[in-house]
Amino acid sequence: MRRREFIAGLGGAAAVPHVCWPLSAHAQQRALPAIGFLSPGAMSSPNELIAAFRRGLSEVGYVEGKNVEIEFRYADGRYDRLPALAAELIRRRVSVLIASGAAAVPAAKTAAGSTPVVFSAGIDPVATGVVASLSRPGGNITGVSNLSIELGPKRLELLREAVPTTTSIAFLVNPTDASTEGQANDMLAAARILGLQLHVVSASTEGDFDKAFAAASQLRVAGLVISNDTFLTLKSAQLAAEAMRHKLPAIFHFREFAEAGGLMSYGASNPDTFYIAGQYAGRILKGEKPADLPVQKSTKVELIINLKTAKALGLTFPTTLLGRANEVIE
Repeated sequence: MRRREFIAGLGGAAAVPHVCWPLSAHAQQRALPAIGFLSPGAMSSPNELIAAFRRGLSEVGYVEGKNVEIEFRYADGRYDRLPALAAELIRRRVSVLIASGAAAVPAAKTAAGSTPVVFSAGIDPVATGVVASLSRPGGNITGVSNLSIELGPKRLELLREAVPTTTSIAFLVNPTDASTEGQANDMLAAARILGLQLHVVSASTEGDFDKAFAAASQLRVAGLVISNDTFLTLKSAQLAAEAMRHKLPAIFHFREFAEAGGLMSYGASNPDTFYIAGQYAGRILKGEKPADLPVQKSTKVELIINLKTAKALGLTFPTTLLGRANEVIE
């Protein structure tokens, strides 16, 4: 049941497969400008995000296969592959490099040289040194930042609202993610304000999930917040299944988590950020410089509640919380 209209997936667009061509022949024969798309995720990641990127690109006058090419590279959750994939795209002489996701940004920036970079990620680009300022980024990199990592404390608050009797909650992190320490510190501070005890558990591979959920069970936590991380996002369905198996109310940033059976999701509208990144890529292809394009901040967020899961867990959502949901799955 929809609570209010929200930007949804523009499904149907499929990601372009990873096709390798001889560099010298391809560079000489390239008749169209090319965009390199670097992602720490997987080709099977939601296609509505790529569709939104293509839509933003087309509204500036560029259509893939007609007057622009897009070359995709996916790291499949293995962050160590990103530098090599970024370097490969630069060798293929792309005109613009898209860094999709926080983990892709450092690799893209390092490999790019003078090639323009547009990021779409949940980062603080000034604090992390990606740009000099939001209004005048300088250099060859700009993009769009979404509310993602900053929403961690709000997810904790929402979970507390859904399970008001809880005093102890687990926070699942990927220790290989560079943002993990900052996220954990923010969550610990938020937990203290809410009078909650927060336990950090970790998983950097799918094989770690059993141990992480077992640790949460031993700690007798009454809920789980999952950190913002690309690898964990790729495993949304598995995490939702594990949470149900352990009868653990859980919240994540990715809507697919709630759709797969997780209790709640609360996070940025990712199609919105990809749409803006597509527009910026097209504007750069038309001659604008990244240094002159201010970093945009996407503030659209959505709360998805799975009422079927709540009933299975024996939870009754407050009407005030249900009324704030963008979507309720029944």
